[in-house]
Amino acid sequence: MSASRCPLAPAFSADPTKPTPETLSYSFTLPAALASSALARAATREVLKAHGLDEIRDPVVQAVGELVATAAQFTESVNFYLSLRYRADTLKVIVYDSHPRHTQPHLAAACDTRRRAALRVLACVCRACDGTWGFGESREPSSGTRMWAVLPRAGAARYGAPVNGSVGSG
Repeated sequence: MSASRCPLAPAFSADPTKPTPETLSYSFTLPAALASSALARAATREVLKAHGLDEIRDPVVQAVGELVATAAQFTESVNFYLSLRYRADTLKVIVYDSHPRHTQPHLAAACDTRRRAALRVLACVCRACDGTWGFGESREPSSGTRMWAVLPRAGAARYGAPVNGSVGSG
């Protein structure tokens, strides 16, 4: 019996082009487990390395870890979704979890306060990188909550660098 190509399979070969920052576009479905944060950070390190973005590794990995850990705590399903995209010299991290937005105002405010507190390190990272972050209602891939961090490459590359040439006070 001879091996033959499936007649419905596309005849396109894999693209041999080396990954570049502009081609960074990944999505992961992760289990709703606290271990997912470590897995997501490790995958992010490899993705950034493959796409030549090592200089922004520390703040991006920190942002991914914070968003994923929060999603694992809030989601009401067995998994949640992580997206990494690089466009226009900016890396965007988006996490979707299934925790619905509350319709009762006091519950919504309490839940938002709890989520904001869980993301306070993310807020510091984004501020240090001249980036933005937030969360709100998700319309895709399903209902729930969408959290994000937007990190400009230039700001993220300066993350952790001494300010005004000083290492610290005293």
